[in-house]
Amino acid sequence: MSLKLLIADDDAQQRRYLTAVLGASGFEVTAVNDGKPALEALTRTGGPAFDLALIDVQMPGMDGISVVKEARSKDCAIPLLILTADGSVSRAVEAMRAGANDFLIKPAGPERLEVSIRNALTMADLSSDVQRLAKNGENRLVFEHLIAVSRPTRDAIAMARRAARSDIPILIEGESGTGKEIFARAIHGSSERAGQPFVAVNCGALPAQLVESILFGHEKGAFTGATTQRAGKFQEADGGTLFLDEVGELPLDSQVKLLRALQTGEVDPVGGSAPVNVDIRLISATNRGISEMTGTGAFREDLYYRLAAFPMTLPPLRERREDIPGLARMFLKRFAVAEGVPVDGFSQAAMEMMAHAEWPGNVRQLENTIHRAVVMSDSSQIKPEDLLDIAPAKLQANASDQGTEIMNGCDTTGDSFIREDGHIKRLIEIEGAVIAKALNLYRGRMSETARRLGIGRSTLYRKIDELQLDKHPG
Repeated sequence: MSLKLLIADDDAQQRRYLTAVLGASGFEVTAVNDGKPALEALTRTGGPAFDLALIDVQMPGMDGISVVKEARSKDCAIPLLILTADGSVSRAVEAMRAGANDFLIKPAGPERLEVSIRNALTMADLSSDVQRLAKNGENRLVFEHLIAVSRPTRDAIAMARRAARSDIPILIEGESGTGKEIFARAIHGSSERAGQPFVAVNCGALPAQLVESILFGHEKGAFTGATTQRAGKFQEADGGTLFLDEVGELPLDSQVKLLRALQTGEVDPVGGSAPVNVDIRLISATNRGISEMTGTGAFREDLYYRLAAFPMTLPPLRERREDIPGLARMFLKRFAVAEGVPVDGFSQAAMEMMAHAEWPGNVRQLENTIHRAVVMSDSSQIKPEDLLDIAPAKLQANASDQGTEIMNGCDTTGDSFIREDGHIKRLIEIEGAVIAKALNLYRGRMSETARRLGIGRSTLYRKIDELQLDKHPG
């Protein structure tokens, strides 16, 4: 996905020059001839549709310094670069004080332009990531910190914004790894309880015999091992938000006490003689169909209706593929810094591979895949061979247990991607076959084989060793 740049300059020749140069560098460029339309584009409702703006200082209607000041006053966070023919120190200082990220003197050469733009975008991404992590720690993560390009994600956020205005209990449903806790934190950070405690509990990881103690607390001596008094998660979240993840895993007897706590606003610590008042906002999440569980008696129906006063669903990653490039870049920058490696982007083939993958593990799988790719990569860009264990959605088998040979409505007889039992081959099998074929075709010439496969020689040698292939076939 191309990065989108906005150019504001009243000189038609300069606009054509910048559009041609930056377009050739792979950017998607929009040009306007005055500061007013530029400001409107940068401050539109929902945030700017651009990743960066280049703004000339001298324009007849609204000058560039004013555009930058006004845009920053209205919370425009994208990088803004000033262009001017006046290279004086005072002009540079004025631009930076207004909120510009960089100051370029016209005419700026193609290399200088691209370096400045790339540096500004990199710093903006790192700043955004640091801000996101800091806000998360302060319990002030908000929806603006989330990657939301796709329509399904934007619709989910619009719905959650309405719920955040009140204390109504929310039930977030969705597959594992879709980001339900991050979403819950954004709801909390956008509510009147922002800054107060956000306490997350994974109900599926609670030992059955300690569920009530962990949730509601216990008194000293209440049971063997209770050597001190301990406040429960409800009390820890007092004044803030309690997030119950995998709430469908709670035992039935604990469900009864949870229902009572929600109805009365009181909890009974184990071994306690009096209830304790608590003021919490409850958000629950599940990757199971709790409404179906009520029909089998595995989950209390009255508790379900209490938790699901405001139900909402987070779509799986395969239904919001437009979010993948932004998420991928965010994870890449985080892990590149953490691992101390000079990886700064994705090849077009790698990005297309991720965009079309099935992602059964959703955002969590994407995050882990990129972390592993950063560790494995031997170049400045992530390439397809660095992305292990993901296959394009179009190759995902829909075969039945009987091994049907129909996949995606097509006869797969003789398909090199399909095993004899009708199921898809593992990616490593397909990769090994392609490399072996290339080695044979190019008679073991490693440089030629690597070049034709689009990988480095060191990567080819590593793959041959990992897959135990013959370096000199035939």
